[in-house]
Amino acid sequence: MGLRSGFVCILGRPNAGKSTLLNALVGEKVAIVTHKPQTTRNRILGIVNEPAKKGRPAGQIVFVDTPGIHKPDTSLNRKMMQEVRAALEGCDLLLLLVDATEKFGSGDQFALEMARQTGVNTFLLLNKIDQIEKSKLLPIIASYSGLHTFGDVIPISALKKDNLGLLLEKVIRTLPEGPHYFPKNQITDQPERFLVAELVREKILQLTSEEVPYAATVVIEQFEEKPRLTRIAATIFVEREGQKGIIIGKGGQMLKKIGSAARYEIEKRLGTKLFLELFVKVRPGWRDSREFVESLDWRRQLEDLATKERDS
Repeated sequence: MGLRSGFVCILGRPNAGKSTLLNALVGEKVAIVTHKPQTTRNRILGIVNEPAKKGRPAGQIVFVDTPGIHKPDTSLNRKMMQEVRAALEGCDLLLLLVDATEKFGSGDQFALEMARQTGVNTFLLLNKIDQIEKSKLLPIIASYSGLHTFGDVIPISALKKDNLGLLLEKVIRTLPEGPHYFPKNQITDQPERFLVAELVREKILQLTSEEVPYAATVVIEQFEEKPRLTRIAATIFVEREGQKGIIIGKGGQMLKKIGSAARYEIEKRLGTKLFLELFVKVRPGWRDSREFVESLDWRRQLEDLATKERDS
C-alpha cells in the first residue's frame, strides 16, 4: 500500500476550537489558543506523520488551520477571510468543526455554505462533546445531516483528545495516494520569527481586556540566534494612545507581565535562554490599512528579508 497524503482544511466559526484541535493532532503547539474569538489571523499548517498499521497505509496529513469565518469589516478581517479562501484551494478533505454546545446560528450556516461551495468531501466534527449529555448528540447529528451530505460525522473533544485517533484513521483512509509534501520531522511551515510574534500576541490576548487585544499586532524587529542566547526585539502596534497605556500598564507592569509570560513559552520553543525586548507603538487605524496588514503576512516578511540579504 502506498503512502496516503494530502491537505486537510479545518473550517468553522470563531471559537469552535480549530487551533486547539490542530495542536492536539500535531502533538505540539503550532497555533496560539485563547478564549477570545478571531485569535487566529493566518492559515497555519500542522503536519502529522502516521506510520503504517495492519490493514492501513502510512500517511502524511497536512492540516490547515484557518481564521474563524466572519463577515469582514476591516482590511485585517478581509485579509483573514482571504486566508480562509486560500486554504480551501487545493484542499483534499474538509473538516467542518462545530461547537456542539452552541445552537446552530448564522455563523454555522455561513461555514456550511462555504464548505458546500467547495464541492470537497467534508467530515463534520462535533466538538466539545465532553461538555454535553450523550443523549443530545444524536439529535444534533440528525439536524446537521439534514443540511448536507457529509463524508463522515465524528463527535470529538479537541481539548480532551477524545476520538482524535479515530479521526486520524478515517482521514488517512480518505486521502489519495501521494508523496511526502514535507520532511518527516517537520511539524509546521511557519518560521520561528512568526511563532514568536504569535506567542507575544497570545499573551496580550490573554492578559488584556476590552478592545485592546483586537487592536494589537506584533512585529519582530530583531531575531538574533546564538548557541546559548537568542536576542529578540518586538514591537507591539496598537491604534490609540489609551490602548498603549493599557498594554504598558502602571509603572510598566503589564508589559513586564506580557514579556515574562511570552519569554517562558518562547524559551521552551527555542531551547535557549532568551533576551526579549518589547516596545509599544501607536499606528492609528492600522487594521484598515491594506498595505500595513499585507506587511504582517509572514510569507511577505520572508520575501522582504531575502531581498534585504541579497541587496546587502
